[in-house]
Amino acid sequence: MLENERQGVIWALGAYLVWGVLPIYWKWLGHVPSGEILTSRVIWAFVFTLLFVVLMRSSKLLIVDIRALWKNQKAFWGLFFASALISANWFLYIWAVNNNHLVETSLGYYINPLISVLLGIIFLKERLTTAQKLAVVIAFIGVIVLTISYGRFPWLAIVLAISFAIYGLMKKTIPLDAVRGLTIETLFIVPFALIYYLYLFVTGKAIMFHNDIQTDILLVLTGAATAIPLVLFAKGAQRMPLYMIGFLQYIAPTCMLFLGVIIYGETFNAIDLLSFSLIWLALILFTVSKVMEARTRTKKLKLAKL
Repeated sequence: MLENERQGVIWALGAYLVWGVLPIYWKWLGHVPSGEILTSRVIWAFVFTLLFVVLMRSSKLLIVDIRALWKNQKAFWGLFFASALISANWFLYIWAVNNNHLVETSLGYYINPLISVLLGIIFLKERLTTAQKLAVVIAFIGVIVLTISYGRFPWLAIVLAISFAIYGLMKKTIPLDAVRGLTIETLFIVPFALIYYLYLFVTGKAIMFHNDIQTDILLVLTGAATAIPLVLFAKGAQRMPLYMIGFLQYIAPTCMLFLGVIIYGETFNAIDLLSFSLIWLALILFTVSKVMEARTRTKKLKLAKL
């Protein structure tokens, strides 16, 4: 059991590290408009995930999933909306990275778990402990401090956090295998992506095949950059407890923050440090509370079996 969990941590760690350094990849494509990068990402993510499904001999299961979704129209259109939402999130994320907003992007993915908590309270009637309520309040104060510092509301971070949190909530209500689920999600958006690419080629605005071979290869590999960490995460999530996943997810925004400040020279002043410190404190408090909660539940289950 411990060996299985250790392997899960390694898989998940790999996924979060890849997500954390992906901004470097998008920076390499900084000369390509964000809309075309997103279009390539959708098309090639579909191709790569479909190939993975075929290689894993899960084609029949994919067809079964699609038929089951079609029979459940609420789930079908729910997943369609989720696909549109994650596409918008991807676009905003790529635009933010290539327009020097990595620090604010990392803030968005730091507060995302806390937004998810609020959605869970509102829509799933989940309850919070006193420590978890305090964590949400501290994080909220951190966002207010940052808003006053910026002189504007950090809309980019908030929109990234809310869109990803709503996407996660919708995915939770439509249980699907991670890889097959992404294949179906990208299948929904592929027709729109193909139409947009056709428009780019007809109007002579496409970068693909009109720049250099390196750019073409990078655009094609956006699919792999999307699919690989998802596959790693899916393999890891199957082997480790949920609270451990929650703890590891802060690796990605930490990498983004490091890249933004140290590598790409984005500003990070004393007020930013204060705000982020409040959010980090909230996340530590929330995570510790979740770990203790999970351990208490495990002990109760063990006692019940005796």
